[in-house]
Amino acid sequence: MFDNLSEKLDKALHVLKGHGQITEINVAETVKEVRRALLDADVNFKIAKEFTNRVREKALGQNVLTTLQPGQLMVKIVKDELTELMGGETEGIDLSGDPSVILMSGLQGSGKTTFSGKLANYLKHKKSKKPLLVACDVYRPAAIDQLHVVGDQIGIEVFSDRENNNPVSLAKAGIAHAKANGFNVVIIDTAGRLAVDEQMMDEIANIHTAVKPQETLFVVDSMTGQDAVNTAKAFNDILNFDGVILTKLDGDTRGGAAISIKSVVDKPIKFIGTGEKMDAIDVFHPSRMADRILGMGDVISLVERAQDQFDEEQARKIQKKIAKNKFGFDDFLSQIQQIKKMGNLKDLMGMIPGAGKALKGLDIDDDAFKHIEAMIHSMTPDERATPAKLNASRKKRIAKGSGRTIQEVNQLLKQFEQMSKMMKMMQGGGGKKMMQMMGAMKGMR
Repeated sequence: MFDNLSEKLDKALHVLKGHGQITEINVAETVKEVRRALLDADVNFKIAKEFTNRVREKALGQNVLTTLQPGQLMVKIVKDELTELMGGETEGIDLSGDPSVILMSGLQGSGKTTFSGKLANYLKHKKSKKPLLVACDVYRPAAIDQLHVVGDQIGIEVFSDRENNNPVSLAKAGIAHAKANGFNVVIIDTAGRLAVDEQMMDEIANIHTAVKPQETLFVVDSMTGQDAVNTAKAFNDILNFDGVILTKLDGDTRGGAAISIKSVVDKPIKFIGTGEKMDAIDVFHPSRMADRILGMGDVISLVERAQDQFDEEQARKIQKKIAKNKFGFDDFLSQIQQIKKMGNLKDLMGMIPGAGKALKGLDIDDDAFKHIEAMIHSMTPDERATPAKLNASRKKRIAKGSGRTIQEVNQLLKQFEQMSKMMKMMQGGGGKKMMQMMGAMKGMR
């Protein structure tokens, strides 16, 4: 996510590092490189120029504080301006209707159907809503089937009528079904369309007029860069939508759409898609995204993901086992499962400040834990419960059973021992405090 842009901005801001003061010359040099980085990321030239002009004015208009080096000051200015450019504040979703109607719009292939499912899943689990998905794409072959498959995956009902080829009456029938059956959110999945196709644009305008949605969302593939921004403008002229959803942000994207779409259409980015799984959806936080672009990580989002997987009861059980020196490989395995549920491993690592640069070029496989799990599953229940029993012959059997080497088994045992020691050290009060803190933070959300 934004790897190339992050690297180029880091180089641009490096110009001021080591300088004792800000001058017109070194600011001009830095700003020129920042503009070049933005243009390479497919940000509109006018937006990039206006952005760097604001950065220059703010940099030259400030006296450097004694505790702040010129390089640090410039990073802060760029971070603040990036945050503003991407919307400033985090925008929520309007769920005020009864039922709340959400109309999905966008180009063909932008990921509307999949994201409709992700949004339904998010509202069900994070907002305690009862959503209904409505299939209104009557043109694309197997579109209705795709939505049903998505709905089955996440346990959410899909309303469809294969005999009805009128998207407007289908949408209205879906809302009537929701009202009659106690659904409090309706997500209408419409056909993908091109902005130049006047007939199709009229059709979605008619759906919009007929159902009067609380939210009209424009779904855009972030990998299409500046084209995405131009398309968003054309759709907004017709629909006056409420917000943008950026999909495929985990792909090899330059980031131009995320950075400049708010400036062009003056509508907030509300959600982003960060992977293929149905829970790979995040609320868009401009400030956090600016931090990530500048290589500062995103610790808040990392903590939030950890909180979502935090099981207080399980934490208590593990705490008791540590106290009695009974922490075993089954407990180790349960910790791995929780980490895996938090999402894409490379994405998680990118949330740690400074890790993005260190991970550059590394391919972190989502199956990174697979060989560890294989070795643990090759142990007997008794061995998992009492790792001290693992002698040379047992290790040899585990290596053979998991298709790994003896060295890898020994490495796993060493890692397990180190983790056990660390958790034992925390048991003196730190572990309990950490559990209490995470429980309190979860309660505050």
